[in-house]
Amino acid sequence: MTTMGPRLEEITAGNLDAALGIRVRPDQEHAVSPVVKSLAEAYVHPGVAWPRLIVDGDRPVGFLMAFFDIDWYEDGSVRRSGLWRLNIAAGEQGRGYGRFAVESVAAELRRRGTKQLYVTWHPGPDGPESFYLGLGFRPNGETSEDQTVGILDLA
Repeated sequence: MTTMGPRLEEITAGNLDAALGIRVRPDQEHAVSPVVKSLAEAYVHPGVAWPRLIVDGDRPVGFLMAFFDIDWYEDGSVRRSGLWRLNIAAGEQGRGYGRFAVESVAAELRRRGTKQLYVTWHPGPDGPESFYLGLGFRPNGETSEDQTVGILDLA
């Protein structure tokens, strides 16, 4: 029996090369780190990073990495969870995989009892702001480095 529609897979030795092969469009490369950097960060942040390959049928179509319960200001005052990275393969964009990824992270956070999903994005006309706003995120007035911080209520 085959699963219809996209699904998430844990990153394993068997699908590592497929994950590393995910490439966004060249004009998006400045806005999101490559999968190899995400996997290196996941390695040094065990228990916090949640990397997953997005697969449709037998085709790898994207990569996401969520974060759970991080010390946002690194002073113990605020803990947050959300979407750390989203890389949809250049030829697979516009097919609903990004929405699927965000909805999957939201479902995992709800399962863990989290009430809000955070994300950051590069502002500007070539960034993903309209994508995130269209999914219901709202800027919360903060920035993280040079990125806009957005929040989605999960209640």
